[in-house]
Amino acid sequence: MTLQLIAAVPEIALPMFSSEALAFVTALEQKFSARRHELLAARVARAERFKRGELPHFLAETTEIRHADWVVAALPADLQDRRTEITGPVDRKMVINALNSGAKVFMADFEDANSPTWHNTTLGQLNLFEANSKTITLETTDKTYKLNETVATLKVRPRGWHLEERHALHNGTAISGSLFDFGIYFFNNAKVLMARGSAPYFYLPKLESHLEARLWNDVFVFAQEYIGTPQGTIRATVLIETILASFEMHEILYELRHHSSGLNCGRWDYIFSFIKKLGHNPKFILPDRAKVTMATHMMRSYSRLAIQTCHRRQAPAIGGMSAFIPVKNDEIANAKAFEQVRLDKEREASDGHDGTWVAHPGLVPVALEVFNRLMPTPNQIHKIPEQTILESDLLTVPNEPVTLAGVQQNISVALQYIESWLRGSGAVPINNLMEDAATAEISRAQLWQWVHHKVQLEDGTIITRALVLETIEKYLEQFQTEGKRFAEAAKLLVDTTGEPFADFLTTSAYQILE
Repeated sequence: MTLQLIAAVPEIALPMFSSEALAFVTALEQKFSARRHELLAARVARAERFKRGELPHFLAETTEIRHADWVVAALPADLQDRRTEITGPVDRKMVINALNSGAKVFMADFEDANSPTWHNTTLGQLNLFEANSKTITLETTDKTYKLNETVATLKVRPRGWHLEERHALHNGTAISGSLFDFGIYFFNNAKVLMARGSAPYFYLPKLESHLEARLWNDVFVFAQEYIGTPQGTIRATVLIETILASFEMHEILYELRHHSSGLNCGRWDYIFSFIKKLGHNPKFILPDRAKVTMATHMMRSYSRLAIQTCHRRQAPAIGGMSAFIPVKNDEIANAKAFEQVRLDKEREASDGHDGTWVAHPGLVPVALEVFNRLMPTPNQIHKIPEQTILESDLLTVPNEPVTLAGVQQNISVALQYIESWLRGSGAVPINNLMEDAATAEISRAQLWQWVHHKVQLEDGTIITRALVLETIEKYLEQFQTEGKRFAEAAKLLVDTTGEPFADFLTTSAYQILE
């Protein structure tokens, strides 16, 4: 049965959703849906074992892969130098500005930085097609946006395996959001990109095991066979943004070795995953979000392990997102933000990362300056750090307190972000930081964990469910204005911080997204 779209595609985007493109997505769903659901069920079963006290570990059954000498396929020319990458949603203005930003790579995001309204999803596909065709423009009342002669290399992040596209049904059931985003983009853009010497490049989010990477690899093999492009045309960077994936980095690269373009340290989702998977264990209570920096032992260890693993396999290791953005009308705060970014990027470049992420075009020059100064070569894959990262290193939590300010910040940020997400905006500047779904997930996960373990504040106050609900109500009164969706945001935050802990905020919120 052919895919059924139960919402109208905007007329301007209809060419992206031809019968041929939908037939391809249908074929993907038919072939891979059962395996996706099996892997999602395996996630649930494994999570239950962690609740009973099991801890993540390097897999005994894949020891041979970790010890063997193998490398990933050689990188294509336009992925050799990735010293600064910019990320953002797939709206038209962002796509043009990001491609023009001076960054080496732009990751166009259908996932955490995108609120997956049908409007955003469908027009996002059109925007990326026109970007690849070099025809994208935008006219506003005071400016014309168009591409420069030289632009960033485009990579696309489809939604994670756990997400669905409820506007596209197969046999009456919502299909995989991952396969929908990937399939429409790949079908429409692969040959366009290859005609100008590039190829379809992807970022893969939220993998929890090498078996999930194997599924993506099989999707790539099938897709290339389907449209008749050479195997290995597709390249994908995996975001190591779950605590479980950090224990299977060699294996993930191995599964994707013919299609790999390395790993990226997705730091914000990684913190969320740490709480979600290990949060029932009182040994793993994290302090205020602001205290879980990349300088902490657990985060620095994870970053260094990614570098060592990637370079041993001749793959790039890309550093994580700096959420700071330029601060308008406050020179002191702006200078502080730029200094924070500079220090973060100096740590990454010095440790051996081959590039890094920023969230705003204004921060591209800062990151570029650091990597130009500390990494004069296109990458530093040739440098393999001599170090031993143990399982315990990845599980050593910062010894810092939980504060009332931390509780309040989590509630304030989560409410503001969820409300914006419900109105269709997935990348939201709040308190001079660019917040996305990952940072909102940390905020509500910490609230749940602190209540679950009756964590004490420095003054002895216990963080209770009543305290959290009372604080949510206070912020709701402060934020709520006519025409906005703060009441719905507050209900979602209340519902997803209770027991049992909800796996993902976005799966609950998606049900009421317009």
